[in-house]
Amino acid sequence: MIHYIEQTTSTNDEARKECYDHLDAIWSEYQTSGRGQRGHSWHSAEGENVTFSVVLKPTFLPVVEQFLLSEVVALALVDTMAEYGIECRIKWTNDLYAGNSKLAGVLIEHQLSTEGIVRTIVGIGLNINQREFPADLPNPTSMALLRSASFDRREVLERYMANLEAWYGRLLEGNKSAIEERYRELMYHLDEQHIYALASGEKFRAIIRGVRPSGELRLEHEDGTIREYAFKEVEFVLPHKQ
Repeated sequence: MIHYIEQTTSTNDEARKECYDHLDAIWSEYQTSGRGQRGHSWHSAEGENVTFSVVLKPTFLPVVEQFLLSEVVALALVDTMAEYGIECRIKWTNDLYAGNSKLAGVLIEHQLSTEGIVRTIVGIGLNINQREFPADLPNPTSMALLRSASFDRREVLERYMANLEAWYGRLLEGNKSAIEERYRELMYHLDEQHIYALASGEKFRAIIRGVRPSGELRLEHEDGTIREYAFKEVEFVLPHKQ
């Protein structure tokens, strides 16, 4: 079910309330403290995009396999955009890119217990009808810019929820290898050499060779060694920052 609210601090915060159940989506027109990955804020023009959070209760999934949730969330985004004629790739861990421009950002937060994953909150910001962005955003785009058209935001959200439910169903059925394989196929700049940066700021060239089931990015360095990096340990360096 989609719950629409005018304003909140963050839809991820709102989604923590017990009144929301599995596969409920909380869509807010305006967030006073919207969050993105790596501690960044998320900019969205009021009335032009969708910023929402989805509640999941994957109590069947072991904690060590939680990255599968990131994969199904991202794959559902790719499928939704394909329905509108937009080809996308997934920038590890789960941002959505059209070409070299960012179309959607995802922030996933888990509530864990000694028994496993109790509740997962999936926060998504998807640029739909916005055509102008602040100059300090490095590489934004939107469905409107990509397709030279405007879109019904609720329809886009409803289509996403249908695709998410379908991918989540595959996960529930145990089709983990198919999910992992499809995610790998759609990785942004897979098997291409690019510049990456460590948390220390040190930069290096490497080739994406995939991702481990637990979520670590596999990078082949120039000396031929393959090393694995957890989220926040390494970051793709955008061309204008190189």
